[in-house]
Amino acid sequence: MKLKSFILIFFIIPNLIFAQKSWIRINQLGYLQNSIKVAVLISKEKLNPNSFELRDAKTGNVLWKGTKIKSYGSWDGFKSTFRLYFSNFKKKGTYYLRFSNINSPTFRINNDVYNGTADFLLKYIREQQEGYNPFLRDSDFTHDGFVVDNPRNEGKYIDVKGGWADAGDHLKYVTTSATADYQLMFAYEMNPGMFTDKYDKNGDPGANGIPDILDEAKWGLNWLVKMNPDSGIMYNQVADDRDHTEFRLPDHDSVNYGYGKGLGRPVYFVTGKRQGIGKYKNRTTGVSSTAAKFASTFALGARLLKKYYPNFAKKIKIKAIQAYEFAKTDLGVTQTASYNSPYFYEESDYVDDLELAAVQLYKTLNDPEYLKEAVYWGSIEPVKPWMGADTARHYQWYPFINLGHYLLAESSDKNISKEFTRYLWQGLNRIKNKGKNNPFLIGIPFIWCSNNLVSAAITQANLYRKITNDTTFAEMEAALRDWLFGVNPWGTSFIIGLPKNGVYPSDPHSSIFLITHRQIDGGLVDGPVYGTIFKRLVGLKLYKPDKYSEFQSKYLVYHDDHGDYSTNEPTLDGTASLAYYLSAMQAEGKNIKKNRNGK
Repeated sequence: MKLKSFILIFFIIPNLIFAQKSWIRINQLGYLQNSIKVAVLISKEKLNPNSFELRDAKTGNVLWKGTKIKSYGSWDGFKSTFRLYFSNFKKKGTYYLRFSNINSPTFRINNDVYNGTADFLLKYIREQQEGYNPFLRDSDFTHDGFVVDNPRNEGKYIDVKGGWADAGDHLKYVTTSATADYQLMFAYEMNPGMFTDKYDKNGDPGANGIPDILDEAKWGLNWLVKMNPDSGIMYNQVADDRDHTEFRLPDHDSVNYGYGKGLGRPVYFVTGKRQGIGKYKNRTTGVSSTAAKFASTFALGARLLKKYYPNFAKKIKIKAIQAYEFAKTDLGVTQTASYNSPYFYEESDYVDDLELAAVQLYKTLNDPEYLKEAVYWGSIEPVKPWMGADTARHYQWYPFINLGHYLLAESSDKNISKEFTRYLWQGLNRIKNKGKNNPFLIGIPFIWCSNNLVSAAITQANLYRKITNDTTFAEMEAALRDWLFGVNPWGTSFIIGLPKNGVYPSDPHSSIFLITHRQIDGGLVDGPVYGTIFKRLVGLKLYKPDKYSEFQSKYLVYHDDHGDYSTNEPTLDGTASLAYYLSAMQAEGKNIKKNRNGK
């Protein structure tokens, strides 16, 4: 017994003495040959590096030595932080970086590193389907739902089966579903050749002659049509936070909303007034935000689906026109409604939704009046207010990116193009200035769903770079992209399952994951939050020892634990918002010319 104790102590003490105190964070997915390549060295000790090495992953041989290093001093609990630049190395291969005795994870340099990544996101989108769930191979929530907040039809059954669950729970919101649907279609419209056809219209394996991303978009549009059954008649959400009673599979719903256990959920009518049939009420002021989201999504869908579903396309084109007109009848925001808790989507702007709807109708109908209105709405909010801010309420400035600005910046009218290109620049410049003094160049507020803001920022930066050829924000774009794939204090990718052999969330806040124990690939989790937010939110509890404890601080936390719904819950709209960017990077990789170091 004494011998066993001695052996145990012998192995433990050296590990305590020589515990790792420095780390090199790398984009685990890898780098395109001509892309900006920067790693971040963080340390609990004082360091003064003047060079670092790039080594072959198989042989360990030194292939290149880097000397471009920028110090950022102490940051967020780390005594030393540095950016390590190696963009000049462009040869294809698998490598790791080394400084002193510190190795980075291995990574690839190749123009194919983004291939299939946008399609990979669709795994999670399919897993979120309701009505029929291909991940479970079963139907679910077949009794949705019963109208609330509409005196004329209170308690009446309306068929709103289908659509997508919003996150790790089973609620459905037009706010996020329409935005996610739009993002999927925008990605396809911009990069159509980057998507494959391996699944059918229901999400089951088997090609059907339609790109999978459009199959998912059609799934979402079918539900949106149900939520807007007639002109001026709209519903904003299905179910509420009474859903949060327990983790359960969607095909075994046990919640009783007053209609019997699992026998239907409330469907909230768009009233333009404050809503909440329980303890809490939201701060709704009008109908514009929801109605305009219907309009923009229907208008884009009408163009993209015309080839595959001509009659459906005609139907939603008419609905787009009607929805936009309805959006202007009661200017204001429609927020989501809660029942038991004070948490809901606190959307506070709507002119961005009206701008996007108007410009999409202009593109669909070629009526210059819509272009004139789009410019008017867009000029009211030149920059999304979260950009450059320290904080914001939950989903306050939503959608987090105004794609209407990009579409107007592309206008053939030089004055319109100049004005809206300037707006794009202003927003990006605010983010850049806020992040310029930290080693990750991260200039977004770490509010709930911070990764959605990162996705918005890199999308806007990428679109701005493409229409202007201005590289002012190129390093920031690369830094924020790399943040999502491991260049962050925790060294983790924030997309479940990507890259396959990397470090990524393994214990997400998701009912389906917790019950089936099957990995829900493709989901983008919420991401880090301020420590103050984590301490304030109700119901957070860690169920396992924190494997990232040495990287947590009072300022910033992230937990790979299903008990932390504030940082580790995958979301529908966050995941869909990356479809454009990842497909754009795949397209960029395909278009890169061979360089003298590549083969």
